[in-house]
Amino acid sequence: MDTLIYIIRDIDPFDINTGMAEVKKAFSQLTYSHIPVTREGVFLGCVSETDAHCFDVAKTLSDYAYAMEPFFVRADANWFEILEAFADHSSNIMPVLSENNTYLGYFELADIMNLFNNTPFLNENGAIIVVEKGSRDYSFSEICQIIESNNAKILGVFISEIEDDKTQATIKIGETGLTAITQTFRRYGYEIVSSHDEDKWTDNLKERSDYLDKYLNI
Repeated sequence: MDTLIYIIRDIDPFDINTGMAEVKKAFSQLTYSHIPVTREGVFLGCVSETDAHCFDVAKTLSDYAYAMEPFFVRADANWFEILEAFADHSSNIMPVLSENNTYLGYFELADIMNLFNNTPFLNENGAIIVVEKGSRDYSFSEICQIIESNNAKILGVFISEIEDDKTQATIKIGETGLTAITQTFRRYGYEIVSSHDEDKWTDNLKERSDYLDKYLNI
């Protein structure tokens, strides 16, 4: 999935010497939580809307260089890494840098959320099963082997929780037959945390992702 086509360049980053009056005006006209800041074309970080409203209008961004938030993703990042970066920094805009730290543009959260919503994990019909095992004992290859040995198709699997010495994996399979699969998991020492023949869990996840998108774009 090529994420480069989603890079946006319609807003120029602020220069570090930009006056705060101009910065505040820009935020009042935009819906972004942050705007990138550069010095002679070199990316320094992002200024947040929340901080900008607290800064002295008579000063420049250079007076508040300490407040720049240096988050970004590389141009070769996959959509999941990009989504994770958005979540980590509570932003609806994500600067994109080349390997040489050249500023290339930015991603919007809504575009990346649409990529997530269009993955087979959410769009394909199937069943959800959550399994748990010791963090040192589980393996993705074993999980895949268990599912495929029961003639089921894997649509997605990810680590959904790690607590103490236990790890939970959430799996979506493309065909029914959960009974045989859960029995096999138990034989291999996995605990079945939950399983859902219907796609209610998936629908809830999609609704939550849509809500996150709307919330971060307020």
